Amino acid sequence: MGKVVLVTGVARQLGGRFVRRILREPDVDRVIGVDAVPPEHRLGGAEFIRADIRHPTIGKLLAEHAVDTVVHMDVSGTSLAKGGSRAAVKETNVIGTMQLLGACQKTPSVKRLVVKSSTSVYGSAPRDPAVFTETTPPKSLPSGGFAKDTVEVEGYVRGFARRRPDVAVCVLRFANILGPCADSPLAEYFSLPVLPTVLGFDPRLQFVHEDDAIEVLRIATGEPARSTLNSGTFNIAGDGVLLLSQAARRLGRPTLPFFLPSVTWVGSVLRSVGVLDFSPEQVRLLTHGRVVDTAQMRETLGFHPRYSTADAFADFARSRGPGLLPPETLARTVDRIAALVPAGRGQN
Repeated sequence: MGKVVLVTGVARQLGGRFVRRILREPDVDRVIGVDAVPPEHRLGGAEFIRADIRHPTIGKLLAEHAVDTVVHMDVSGTSLAKGGSRAAVKETNVIGTMQLLGACQKTPSVKRLVVKSSTSVYGSAPRDPAVFTETTPPKSLPSGGFAKDTVEVEGYVRGFARRRPDVAVCVLRFANILGPCADSPLAEYFSLPVLPTVLGFDPRLQFVHEDDAIEVLRIATGEPARSTLNSGTFNIAGDGVLLLSQAARRLGRPTLPFFLPSVTWVGSVLRSVGVLDFSPEQVRLLTHGRVVDTAQMRETLGFHPRYSTADAFADFARSRGPGLLPPETLARTVDRIAALVPAGRGQN
């Protein structure tokens, strides 16, 4: 008998893609996809069970199907339903994770747990270190939103690992995932015709291509290759960084700088009219940026992304079509303006 893998959050594009990929693994016998709503995409030969992880029924599923591997991907910053409430998202992220971990703890057949987390656990603050490692504490703990959810989720995962030391636990802290199918708040932001930015700041950003996200999840789900270990906590990001100004130029989208209080107000307006989930934590990211170290991803987990940060963004940009301005013309214009500004000004 091969592995029985249960995957949460399969109604999202990334969850659906991962289910289809893991089905091809020779040591996987069955894949069970779980979500509170039916997926609009196909799941291949996987079995879909409509279930809300916030409810105790998830425990019955684990026991009934003798699940040995759980991949928890239902940790997200936005609701699947247009206009879904922040409270419902938080409940799924936090209460759902608590319920799922409680069910895993009571199910003897569970031997591996993989959790999709985020580098947002580090927050974004003006005194942040240049690069975060997996053990670097944040200068300022996230006070709300998805970032706070991920901090709480990881806290519950650590508690579970202490109670079930026989279970191999892998936490993947993803940088922002981009690609042709990206549906995150940051992808929506980069799809705006004009990008609101914070005056005086040009943050450093990192991205993960969605293909690399699928591959690292596959590595975390299987048995570790020789000389690697796929248990622990790992930062996942493509090589290099992009400045926000560089990203805007490559999209061919002009930026519209605001003072920080005005950007927060603009974000509230966009969020209230349903145009964009421009949360305070995203404003902080677009102000101070965030960069993580990926040495453990390469040396311990044994994962080497195919796409760099720039490559992932380029593939995303191609899927979004041309912006208002030709990227080459915009790049030359911005470079000429930058040449007139004293060195070091406008970056954090």
